[in-house]
Amino acid sequence: MQDRHTRQVRRNRAALMDAAVRLVSERGTTALPVIDLSEAADVSRQLVYIQFGDRDALLVAAATDLVERELLPEAGDDSAPPHARLLAMARHFARHRPFYRAMLTGSCAFLMARSLNRLFGSLISTTGLRELFGDLDETTAEDLKALITGGTGAIVKDWLVDAADPLDPEELADRLLRLSTTLARSHPTLAATRGGLPR
Repeated sequence: MQDRHTRQVRRNRAALMDAAVRLVSERGTTALPVIDLSEAADVSRQLVYIQFGDRDALLVAAATDLVERELLPEAGDDSAPPHARLLAMARHFARHRPFYRAMLTGSCAFLMARSLNRLFGSLISTTGLRELFGDLDETTAEDLKALITGGTGAIVKDWLVDAADPLDPEELADRLLRLSTTLARSHPTLAATRGGLPR
């Protein structure tokens, strides 16, 4: 009985998150009535509040789920060359531009930006930073990671929101690779072998 209930809860969550991505993408806004989200997912309105607390929490959860399902399997592969990882990330964001643009300019923009920073932070290891910049204490390593991830998030946000259509994923990947290589110039061997991208 409990297994059936758990499966139903998961199905409802997945249906709500899928509906959130679809509706935000179609309408180009996060200002969606909860009733529209619940009807699109074929669940009760109260279930949105029970499962997520509020609409914005549902939207951010949907974005996080989309990233975890589609982006991280490709961009999170440490064995892939840095350009390939950056290109996978850029293609993902370009493919879902209407969704991310609305998320980054709507009611949950702050929460979305924090989620993006966590995503970029998960792709950078403290060990990789120490390889590039030498012996860093824990606080400095975390601060440097925050600086890099916040800057990357700002570049991606500006690209998604302001760049002309169609988006050019190669252009974004090249920009980010140039920046990471510039950061790694103090260690030319690493820059040459890994493109300077901390892992």
